[in-house]
Amino acid sequence: MALLQNPFFRFLAIASLLGIAWFGSYEFFLDEEDTLDIYVIKNLVWISGGILQLLGYSLIDSDPTDLKVQILGIDGTHGLWIGDNCNGLTLFAMFTIFVMAYPGAWKRKLWFIPLGILAIHLFNVVRIISLVLIVYYYPDPDVLDFNHDYTFQTLVYAFVFYFWYLWAEKLSGVKLVNPNQSTASDETATQT
Repeated sequence: MALLQNPFFRFLAIASLLGIAWFGSYEFFLDEEDTLDIYVIKNLVWISGGILQLLGYSLIDSDPTDLKVQILGIDGTHGLWIGDNCNGLTLFAMFTIFVMAYPGAWKRKLWFIPLGILAIHLFNVVRIISLVLIVYYYPDPDVLDFNHDYTFQTLVYAFVFYFWYLWAEKLSGVKLVNPNQSTASDETATQT
């Protein structure tokens, strides 16, 4: 138990337990029902499609009977397939686990976690709109694949890391001490 006295190992232990709980509950309960995945996918398609229509684009019809996979696209294209791997649930979980495991006041965590999830969701909307526009303006599948696999993966993870940084450095209230940095009281003690 002395290992858990170290803040880093305590963070790892809490994050690991929360991760196991999340992925276990997702695998055995949430994924079987598909309700959460379907809700998030439909919401992404609804918001993204609404914004595209506001921008003046006419959209292709999607098959409403296939609930777990949705297609969003502009007329004249084959559209963009949006499935459970693209809905952001894993990012929501990773973000939430990090903030919950990292020290800080629970009052702040209670508003920062929903704010972070909403921000990630909205960033995902921007990603989907961008990919739909890429399919429309650059129909080469290699362009879509590159942007999906590299450009937007990098941007989305950088966005999530930025929110983690905000929590750890700005909002958690935890002040990390650099052992190599001396304080004013240390300097005074060595001068006398």
